[in-house]
Amino acid sequence: MFYWVVKAILGPFLHLLFRPWAEGKENVPKDGPAILAGNHLSFADHFFGPLPLPRKVISLGKAEYFTGKGIKGFFTRLFFTGVGTVPIDRSGGKASEAALRTGLRVLREGELLGIYPEGTRSPDGRLYKGKTGVARLALESRVPVIPWAMVDTFEMMPPGRPFPKFGIRPGVRYGKPLDFSRYYGMEEDRLVLRAVTDEIMYALMELSGQEYVDKYAASAKVELARAARRATQSS
Repeated sequence: MFYWVVKAILGPFLHLLFRPWAEGKENVPKDGPAILAGNHLSFADHFFGPLPLPRKVISLGKAEYFTGKGIKGFFTRLFFTGVGTVPIDRSGGKASEAALRTGLRVLREGELLGIYPEGTRSPDGRLYKGKTGVARLALESRVPVIPWAMVDTFEMMPPGRPFPKFGIRPGVRYGKPLDFSRYYGMEEDRLVLRAVTDEIMYALMELSGQEYVDKYAASAKVELARAARRATQSS
């Protein structure tokens, strides 16, 4: 219920200020489970990705969003609850398995599950290598995967910027559902998981027009931080 209250309040406000656009809404099923697999350019994706859809989109978010203290922690929990985020532990190992089970539960309940295969926001607006959790979800749940490509949200609100820029119209393109039924029963095969994930990322690259980088975004962030430190030390 709170999700729809937040959407009813924010929706008209966001439309008025930013005039967002959307393409391919007809590719998202009107009912039944599906995975929305998207690129992740900006914090603004949480708003503008689900905004055009008449259905609720449930996403998986790191548990830290829900454990903060004080006023900031309260409003952070309120926001992520309002945009349909379910907390998960992303520390790896058994925690990764728990995240998978949470995603499968959401899909068994007939919901739309929105996930970002890159695992974190792009540090520079390019599209990075996807993690294979999205493939395991797709093969174990046996539901369609809809590529979900955000456009211009990086330019509007890049990482580190607290407020969006005006004058940039964010957009979202929903691609045609991807069918991976030929791989059902092979979710333990790492080569299959990589092939499925790469197919999803290729579809996102085509929809978004982003340059693809064959490395994980988290690794790229570490490299950029090291380069920035070196530049500071040498100046």
